[in-house]
Amino acid sequence: MSTPSELILLLLRVGFLIVLWFFVFGVVYSLRADLFGVKVRKLPAEATAGAASAPAAPAKPAAAKPASSRPSTGPATVATAKRLVITSGPKAGLELPLGADSLTIGRSSESALVIRDDYTSSHHARLMLRGDSWAIQDLDSTNGTFVAGQRVQGAPVNLSLGTPIKVGATTFELRA
Repeated sequence: MSTPSELILLLLRVGFLIVLWFFVFGVVYSLRADLFGVKVRKLPAEATAGAASAPAAPAKPAAAKPASSRPSTGPATVATAKRLVITSGPKAGLELPLGADSLTIGRSSESALVIRDDYTSSHHARLMLRGDSWAIQDLDSTNGTFVAGQRVQGAPVNLSLGTPIKVGATTFELRA
């Protein structure tokens, strides 16, 4: 009885085959998540409506200020932003016109601004117009989104002209 029975050998082979298939499915799932990313979550309707109406009131008085007050951080300075300019990174010098639509940033080909580097997530951040001001929201990226050196966490952060925004190895800013 020194040789194992055929039943034990068959069970070992089937068990090894099952473990091997779990490994293959895990690798395929991981590759799919890296290549196609996860779906971008939409903002709740109440949060979008409430946030869009909040900055509209302070924007009117601030718009009457002279041009010398441009460096102040407020929604009124952002209402004049017409373009996004990449200041450093692989696409330095690229300018994108800004419209009224949100702009997604990430490695995915579905993004409006595609940044292909190892530090950018597939769906990294969203740049959106809320009322009269532009804001950026991090979409749970691995390496984070930074505005003027501060990490964006949770709620969207209002932006002002010329403030550096860092996504991965790329830095950009809003300009008039």
